[in-house]
Amino acid sequence: MFYLKVKYIIFAVGQWLLVQKSEIPLLPLLVCTVGYSLPSMTSIPHHQAAPHTEATSSHNSPNPTDDADTAPKDSVVLPAYSTEDKYEDDPWNLPELQDNGLKWSELDTKGKVMRVLTAIVKFILLVGFLYMFVCSLDVLSSAFQLVGGKAAGDIFQDNAVLSNPVAGLVIGVLVTVLVQSSSTSSSIVVSMVSSGLLEVQSAVPVIMGANIGTSVTNTIVAMMQAGDRNEFRRAFAGATVHDFFNWLSVVILLPLEAATGVLYKLTKIVIDSFNIQGGNNAPDLLNVITDPLTDAIIELDKNVIRDIATGDPAARNKSLIKIWCKTEKITTLVNITVPSAANCTTGSLCWVEGNKTLTQINVTETINLERCNHIFVYANLPDLAVGIILLALSLLILCTCLILIVKLLNSMLKGQVAVVIKKVLNTDFPFPFGWVTGYIAIMVGAGMTFIVQSSSVFTSAITPLVGIGVISLERAYPLTLGSNIGTTTTAILAAMAAPGETLANSLQIALCHFFFNIAGILLWYPIPFTRIPIRLARALGNHTAKYRWFAALYLLLCFFLMPLTILGLSLAGWQTLVGVAVPIVVLAIFIIVVNLMQALAPPTPMLFMTQTDQVNPGESYDLLLMSLVKSTRISVDEGEVDRLKKDFEALRQLRHGLCMCVIQRVNGKDKIFKCL
Repeated sequence: MFYLKVKYIIFAVGQWLLVQKSEIPLLPLLVCTVGYSLPSMTSIPHHQAAPHTEATSSHNSPNPTDDADTAPKDSVVLPAYSTEDKYEDDPWNLPELQDNGLKWSELDTKGKVMRVLTAIVKFILLVGFLYMFVCSLDVLSSAFQLVGGKAAGDIFQDNAVLSNPVAGLVIGVLVTVLVQSSSTSSSIVVSMVSSGLLEVQSAVPVIMGANIGTSVTNTIVAMMQAGDRNEFRRAFAGATVHDFFNWLSVVILLPLEAATGVLYKLTKIVIDSFNIQGGNNAPDLLNVITDPLTDAIIELDKNVIRDIATGDPAARNKSLIKIWCKTEKITTLVNITVPSAANCTTGSLCWVEGNKTLTQINVTETINLERCNHIFVYANLPDLAVGIILLALSLLILCTCLILIVKLLNSMLKGQVAVVIKKVLNTDFPFPFGWVTGYIAIMVGAGMTFIVQSSSVFTSAITPLVGIGVISLERAYPLTLGSNIGTTTTAILAAMAAPGETLANSLQIALCHFFFNIAGILLWYPIPFTRIPIRLARALGNHTAKYRWFAALYLLLCFFLMPLTILGLSLAGWQTLVGVAVPIVVLAIFIIVVNLMQALAPPTPMLFMTQTDQVNPGESYDLLLMSLVKSTRISVDEGEVDRLKKDFEALRQLRHGLCMCVIQRVNGKDKIFKCL
């Protein structure tokens, strides 16, 4: 029995290395060979058969000696299973989009012309829908700023709270979610630092929070693909891999920064080592194309949020909606009365007329010259009303464009075209240069984000491609990491356009953002084993595909409820935060460890466990929820409904102690083998 267990463990390690696609090709073969070379046992219990077989106990097998009668006495059933069977129905495999139409060689001249014209029209429509998709993201950001922009400015006013690193982090998350733009929240932080209201070291956690908050957009986009479970599985994983990377990086780097100030000190050395001169503004690339449409819908005065954050009392009464697009400032000398000559600015500009002492001061006035041309310029509506209208409009356009883009891509990427595109996007370089492919993908992601000047736009654009299977999750991960780098380069160029007195602080904050993402990539990418965000995103994708309502819960929990809770606890004091957070973290670690142990356990019946609630109630809740919203529910096939109904009945019986069930682990999942 001892040798059997040792053989199984060694062989399982070899299979795990094979599944992990080890970069040392001979290593899995070597480990498996060692497992085969161990002495064999002459017999093994029936329940220790090959993992892919439905092993049973004496309670549920009428004839437990069938295998022994047919197999030779000295044979050994090796604890192995077919990897082909394992991956045969793997939903993470990229689907093959079959072309059911006529082949090109079978078409006549008219058919060939029509196919070419159809392809051209589809491509034009695809570009048009993509353009509308990007513009709707811009309008969505403006809508969020109208709804919550002033509240975001108010959040930044409490400098005592921002001095707490944890509070600064969650404030960065909340503000970025409210304004739907990490660039806006970062510019607010830069303005506060430049005006002396916030120190650079206190601003670093806020920048980390902005990095987290910017990933909410592609998570919302992924929820639009909930109609197909497998597409939703891949799309949601492709979106949340960004979330997990940001959160894991913060978990490691925020305590390190709070304890040592490593990012602050590193960027300070860089700033002091180079004679950095101010340059031009960041170049407008994608904005040149999208601004004509978005500016015709709405234009915002983003200085209002910044002025509120920096404590300007007059900014609170201003509207975020820009009315005058062309203005001119005129400075004139104005006579004013002062109490005495001591209050005069200069002696030459001070004189006495009767009992009054007069002087002159410069007064700058803004003269409005030309109104803007957007559709709300003459609408006498409050910012909140305009924001709600634009929010509904932009979400409608966003959903419509995304659905049409997915349908067009599904119709275009079929047959040989799909094979070529997938091979180009997902194939690694030949051995031993396969590791280079990921780093090239990082550079591509950085370059594309620099072109579109928004990480939200780029990650939201690749999310549906991950969903339909054009881009694999493993390839989307480095593209997302490159997007994080690309958005910081745009911020660096924007910081270099700052005035001389604020250049150093602005550039240092932008460099903190840059080095934070570089450190995160060094933590979670170079070594394949450390690419934990991929595994976490895959697990979350499986869960949300099974219970699609969980996606909305995840969105609310990670971007609203959890940051608000942490903010409240941090305001109560670090003792309260530690007292509440430590038990929760310990419980979370325990749950993760137990789940990992279950996932890595041998796929044999768990007869030694006594279960009181073996059926996962989430499926039953999913069924009940879907039945309550029949008018808006996403398609559920009849077989799945029947299965969920059976599980719901089994759950009811288990909870009332009416039956006991034997659980068997099949392909890493608990299955009800037999109820007694």
